[in-house]
Amino acid sequence: EQPETGRLALYLLGLRATCPPPEPSPQRSLVTWLKYYLEEDWAGTRRHGHPLTSYYQYGLGVLALCVHHKRVREEVIRRLLAAEHHGRFGHAGGSAVGKGPWGPAGRWHPGWAAWDTSGVTLYGMRRRMVEAQGSDGFFGNIYSTPWAMQVFIATNTCQTQPAYGRAMAALLENLDAFTTAATMAQALPVLHGRSYLDITSMHCREEPDMLTPISPEPLSEMLGNMTVRLVVECPEPWCPRHQLYDQLVPVPASASLLDVLRTAAAQGPHNFTFDTQDTPQGPFLSRVLGLEARQHKRSYWQLLTAPSTSLHMGVADYRPHDGETVILRLSEW
Repeated sequence: EQPETGRLALYLLGLRATCPPPEPSPQRSLVTWLKYYLEEDWAGTRRHGHPLTSYYQYGLGVLALCVHHKRVREEVIRRLLAAEHHGRFGHAGGSAVGKGPWGPAGRWHPGWAAWDTSGVTLYGMRRRMVEAQGSDGFFGNIYSTPWAMQVFIATNTCQTQPAYGRAMAALLENLDAFTTAATMAQALPVLHGRSYLDITSMHCREEPDMLTPISPEPLSEMLGNMTVRLVVECPEPWCPRHQLYDQLVPVPASASLLDVLRTAAAQGPHNFTFDTQDTPQGPFLSRVLGLEARQHKRSYWQLLTAPSTSLHMGVADYRPHDGETVILRLSEW
């Protein structure tokens, strides 16, 4: 089993942000488990040359320990600084953002770098993120962008970096992409000008409970049907044949991409199959036509709309339009 480094780190960050009552026993136990996961995670470098999960999850675990005012061994810090110095946060696509395996759209998140007090390391990380910013203003994609923006917030460079302003404008124009509680939580800190580091300096005090549940308005049902072209691609050396599937799939006009996949699996005789894995951000596409996205092989199923535009949403959130071609492509990160 993979260490639960990132998931436990996020839970501990959220726990600290809620100002829990002074009953340290359960919290101390979770911190101990996180320390254990960090060591187990790093043991993967002996076989793979990188943590079993990812450098992001490993760094997020270190950040969680720091926010909880726990001492971190210098060796742990040196691991991350050395990885950054040697450019190990970049992946096959050459970008350090938007290429990883964690989350419903397969994303690597750079937010961990905010904890680092090394000016040289931070400067290098900011420079590479600016270089990686797309013409749409995103760092990687819309979901990885809020984490990348936290680096500028944590280093007080929001006003001096035009890239931050472009990213904020793109984020504000696409807030409708954050449809789940988990993805909303990704964007909220940045929209309030905060980073995860601000949790450290919080002053917990009694405040009125203003969290009133809101019933979201139901999505308007679109009448009629539509047809979506579904294509599955697998490059060499994984597959001898590049295109594995290419069929038209008739679905209701309001269908999500997940609905398209389910319909394709139900219609014969083309034998389309797929599997998903539940995550806090929604279902993650883990297997298509028997081919599994494997973390130790650094592969994931990339979602695109033809000819090669990456989707900014997961399979349950994206709603294709009539006549659109959606591509599922086994890719490296």
